[in-house]
Amino acid sequence: MVSRVDLTPAAAGLLRELTQRHGPLMFHQSGGCCDGSSPMCYPLGEFRTGDSDVLLGELTVTGIADPVPFWISASQYAYWSHTHLTVDVVPGRGSGFSVEAPEGVRFLIRSRLLDG
Repeated sequence: MVSRVDLTPAAAGLLRELTQRHGPLMFHQSGGCCDGSSPMCYPLGEFRTGDSDVLLGELTVTGIADPVPFWISASQYAYWSHTHLTVDVVPGRGSGFSVEAPEGVRFLIRSRLLDG
């Protein structure tokens, strides 16, 4: 199976720190405007997924016992169905309720087309 989502080393390091503080985590990428344009990171189960969401992948991070699920809204998945996503972290203000918000950094998506 083709990997659809991955992490940069910096994002993996931040996930290790955030997991120590908040416990198991999950991502959701809604594809909406403003906060929805960035991946949001929540304590696992805090964001309720449903039939309108797609589990894009489970991120394996060295030092974290369980994979971190990465969910995406079905409408955003339709736009990005031929795209590989890489979660990165950059300085800035985190999004809304995402757990990195108070850290002075934010997660963002880098993308590339999947090979044919």
